Amino acid sequence: MDALRIVVAILAGMALCAAEPAAAQKKYDVGATDTEIKIGQTMPYSGPASAYATIGRAESAYFQMINEQGGVNGRKINMLSLDDGYSPPKTVEQIRRLVEQDQVLLIFQSLGTPSNTAIQKYLNAQKVPQLFAATGATKWGDPKNFPWTMGWQPSYHAEAVIYAKYIMQNKPAAKIAVLYQNDDYGKDYLNHLRLGLGAKVSMIVREASYEVTDPSVDSQIVALQASGADTLFVFATPKFAAQAIRKTYDIGWKPLEFVNTVSSSVAAVLQPAGLDKSIGIITAQYMKDPTDPQWSKEKSFLDWVGWMKKYYPQGDLADILNVYGYSAAQTLVHVLKQCGDDLTRENIMRQAASIKNLELPLLLPGMRINTSPTDFYPIEQMQLGRFDGKRWVLFGELITAEGR
Repeated sequence: MDALRIVVAILAGMALCAAEPAAAQKKYDVGATDTEIKIGQTMPYSGPASAYATIGRAESAYFQMINEQGGVNGRKINMLSLDDGYSPPKTVEQIRRLVEQDQVLLIFQSLGTPSNTAIQKYLNAQKVPQLFAATGATKWGDPKNFPWTMGWQPSYHAEAVIYAKYIMQNKPAAKIAVLYQNDDYGKDYLNHLRLGLGAKVSMIVREASYEVTDPSVDSQIVALQASGADTLFVFATPKFAAQAIRKTYDIGWKPLEFVNTVSSSVAAVLQPAGLDKSIGIITAQYMKDPTDPQWSKEKSFLDWVGWMKKYYPQGDLADILNVYGYSAAQTLVHVLKQCGDDLTRENIMRQAASIKNLELPLLLPGMRINTSPTDFYPIEQMQLGRFDGKRWVLFGELITAEGR
């Protein structure tokens, strides 16, 4: 009997030894090796949305730091970031190059709603992760129809509904004018502002659109003022948001003014518009603004400043877009760490859809990132802020849009 037990134990041990290599086996798709994780990205390093280019530069700088620290699970991140000029046809060309020629493992943080729309079906057909797209369009949270696409920042739906709630509670008789970019980006904001107003949608008395190829939005602002509106929403990219703020002030119009969060950078928008001309504007925020002195002595902020000075010294310390790039890159590193040695595209999406209570140092206090196989909206809370001529002053509590 003792001999039989010994034989059984030996056989069990042999079976365990045989199973261990299989359990520890590394799994790779193209773009991943024992030493490298190759990722791709398009950014508007030129063109009408070039103010956003600093996001790509900040992300590259963050990965440089990670690589100097030994990489992710021993692998260096190699990000190929290409210019698409905020032109969807160019985005398609560059993404196909990244996928088919450079053979990247995934696409990370490509910027722009029109640009990401142009590549969404292609990347899903190729089963290439379109991960943490740098746009808040509501369509990025549709795992049923586009399981390879996930956004990162709060959706434009959530933001617009939060604005609508504020108006109905604080200015129920408002006459609203809206300036919006004439593409999926601007229309997403406009449509969800209407949705948020619900039965009060008639509060919108005038809408005006612009094309990204337009030289300015001055004529649109004049037309919106002529409508008699006392409230203005600016759903624009940085160049045009700055123009709108400046023109509104210069013609003596004094509406209650809102600017969307992706164009709320003090350095990229409000300074070019004129800080004095931006006083009183309201936006929604979810990150710690570097111009806000309440964060200036926090370790998380001081760590970011130290990182900027070492890895991205040419970056503007007043530009919240650099906080954005830093934070988005941290989220990707978290996902890649969770992947371990299974660096397949399928596992990357599985881990991206399994984030639990991730706390990033430069998100507003109390905010956490959570995802699931049915929830592709990583960040879902925001807080309103009002510009006082120097910084955004937060007010109220963290808000989550309902009904999405």
